[in-house]
Amino acid sequence: MATLQLKSIVKEFGETSVIKGVDLDVNDREFVVFVGPSGCGKSTLLRIIAGLESASSGDILIDDKRINDIGPAERGLAMVFQSYALYPHMTVEDNMGFSLRLAGISKAERRDKVLAAAQILQLEELLDRKPKALSGGQRQRVAIGRAIVRNPSIFLFDEPLSNLDAALRVQMRIELARLHDELDATMIYVTHDQIEAMTMADKIVVLQKGEVEQVGSPMELYHHPRNRFVAGFIGSPTMNFMDVSYLRHNADGVTVTLPGGDVCQVPVDGTNLDTGAALELGIRPEHLNLDENGPLNGKIQVMERLGGATSLYIDMDRCLVTVIADGDIDQKVGDTVRFGFEPSRAHLFDAQQQALPSLRRHPLTAVTRQSNHAAVDPNGK
Repeated sequence: MATLQLKSIVKEFGETSVIKGVDLDVNDREFVVFVGPSGCGKSTLLRIIAGLESASSGDILIDDKRINDIGPAERGLAMVFQSYALYPHMTVEDNMGFSLRLAGISKAERRDKVLAAAQILQLEELLDRKPKALSGGQRQRVAIGRAIVRNPSIFLFDEPLSNLDAALRVQMRIELARLHDELDATMIYVTHDQIEAMTMADKIVVLQKGEVEQVGSPMELYHHPRNRFVAGFIGSPTMNFMDVSYLRHNADGVTVTLPGGDVCQVPVDGTNLDTGAALELGIRPEHLNLDENGPLNGKIQVMERLGGATSLYIDMDRCLVTVIADGDIDQKVGDTVRFGFEPSRAHLFDAQQQALPSLRRHPLTAVTRQSNHAAVDPNGK
């Protein structure tokens, strides 16, 4: 396959800058996902790689060779779009082999390549059908097969699952992960769906307003988000945030006052904090637990029973918090509940919305209500 390097890529449309100096390395055989909200520049960046847009400045290198001035057809890339873009009058076989036909490949060689791709995608029995006789998932597999037969150095995917229903998206995520392993290919995938990013990527690139917020493995971004934006974007349901008051810090972490007056020591580095610093605590819904001795409390506003789990939306004095609880809990809407969390699971963000560095301690015992403002001792003493 191939490696890709982006060096200081900038893209401007008139006076509007949509890509603002992106640097990125994509390793050989890596599955990299660009993720971010609508308008963050992820599809534009993919089109620049493909050669469908030109960079205003910066360099694009494939296997250390600069390709800025090479046309899309000569870059050795294959792109799969959100739209299937299949020719309705052609069979599946003809659609998949059309680019090879344009390239002057013999009919026998075309058929061999199409059959090989069809076997990988489990399309052998559909080769004589036309697109109107296919499901949405089958059409997308044909579009992917059209890319496979070209034997590209890098596969590019631009939100290919957006037109599918929820069940088909799950199925196609599995198909694409299997395809990546089977082809041992370098793939770059664009999506606004962080679940797709978490489940398929070797490496995630989080973009916002044309800039890279963080690059890392799915679990690295989940456990160690660099800032509030990444913390809130990665994970489903999204992370809870609440204002807390800074008390002090020491070698074991930062002590804060939680809503309601209880205190908690979070194992993060507070060396650069000033007295009175504005802080925000982040905790994921799956890391909160109902606890009659918990330091936090609120009234259940909405319950979503999902079978094995129940999502509780709890009003903490105008701060809505999501808690993932057991599916068979007895609570009901309108009940007041108490809950807590392990400090090692919490994150603290400063006034600039940057995460305070984790001290990477082992999980601590759950935070419980304190009768005074002494910090929770990490050794339980």
